[in-house]
Amino acid sequence: MPRDASELAHRLAREAEAVCRHYLSNGKREGRYWLVGDVHNSPGRSMFVRLQDSPKGPAGKWTDAATGEHGDLLDIIRGSLGLRDFREAAEEARRFLKLPRAEPEELVSRPARPAVPAGSQEAARRLFEISGPIEGTIVETYLQRRGILHVHHGGSLRFHPRCYYRPDEHLPTETWPAMIARVTDLDGRITGVHRTWLDPDGFDHVRLGKAPIDTPRRAMGDLLGNAVRLGVADDDVLVAGEGIETMLSLRCVLPTLPMAAALSANHLSAMALSSSLRRLYIARDADAAGDVVQAVLSQRAETAGIEAIPLLPRLGDFNEDLHVFGFDALRAAVRIQLAPQDVSRFLLLSATVE
Repeated sequence: MPRDASELAHRLAREAEAVCRHYLSNGKREGRYWLVGDVHNSPGRSMFVRLQDSPKGPAGKWTDAATGEHGDLLDIIRGSLGLRDFREAAEEARRFLKLPRAEPEELVSRPARPAVPAGSQEAARRLFEISGPIEGTIVETYLQRRGILHVHHGGSLRFHPRCYYRPDEHLPTETWPAMIARVTDLDGRITGVHRTWLDPDGFDHVRLGKAPIDTPRRAMGDLLGNAVRLGVADDDVLVAGEGIETMLSLRCVLPTLPMAAALSANHLSAMALSSSLRRLYIARDADAAGDVVQAVLSQRAETAGIEAIPLLPRLGDFNEDLHVFGFDALRAAVRIQLAPQDVSRFLLLSATVE
């Protein structure tokens, strides 16, 4: 007979899907996970429960991406039924597993699990993990309507259909579909995510497809020095810029050239540079902040022995160029700004991979 929490949780894990169907009936299975709103069995997709053992962890473990909470199937039983303590949850688990009732001295309590702080690196990793591919979703539609017909994102973008958005601490939390972008360091470790909430009702030319909320773009985790990386991070040539859409626009014409979106002018100026880098293209925006970024990042690159070359858009940024002038015009404008060896290495090769 199981005598402690870990043994009881292990037995529940063998029946993970049955536990979820019984105690989290408002959720549903998707692949190897059970998705539901929270541990209290609310409708939604913020919380995921692993149904099978995998390299990422054992069956029965769950995470709520909105709150950072995590635990095992005993915590699910306790939360979904609103039980007061572990003793009650353990007795309910025994009933579910059709085990004999335990003697009082056999019920060993355990400390509460600490929640992962909202906005932390761990919360960011979990949000990215539970999000799905962008193909065939509103994310792909959003990007295509901004002129990005071929989304060469290298696995850095995902889609969450009901991503939590909290206007401020005094207003209730909302859910909107969102593009989730992975922020990584030079070693490829996820340090954060960037969320772009989208309008499920369509595209307009004021919000450009973003949700009708005050701040449709937010980042979480550790951003300083890191970036959304599109392509091989340790190559010897890199294009770095601010926005995700800006860099995806350049990837349309240079799909094999590694790129990084630092998400803001300040973060672009401070972006970490790989020791293997020998040439850095700075895809700056056409504004005063872009002037500063070019000066600061060029100086940092040259101090590190890296050749720095600015890439200048004709309008405000390269996504605007792509949307207004089209693919061929953007390719021609970028071609004359590349080093000759990179034209043959990246631009001409790109014609064979589109």
